[in-house]
Amino acid sequence: MTAYKEDDRSLPSHEMDVLTDVAAPSQLIVWNDDVNTFEWVITTLVEICGHTHEQAEQCAYLIHYKGKYAVKKGEFETLKPMCDAILDRGINATIEECVG
Repeated sequence: MTAYKEDDRSLPSHEMDVLTDVAAPSQLIVWNDDVNTFEWVITTLVEICGHTHEQAEQCAYLIHYKGKYAVKKGEFETLKPMCDAILDRGINATIEECVG
């Protein structure tokens, strides 16, 4: 009978990334106002946030009726340029930390 010995070189090497710092998820909030039209808000959400027309329209109605709405969630670094671009178009927007 022959003894079997595993060759360590043939075993797969497993590497593992360890997450040491977790960024809190953020949300991009668009605020209602009496200045911007539905179409302008919809166009902005399509062009800046990458929403479909239908998604942007639903967001616009929620913004109008609730006073504000989180139109996008993600990391702060991703949302910051979107927020700045929305502000540049004259629409009020902020970034807030997600709660819960």
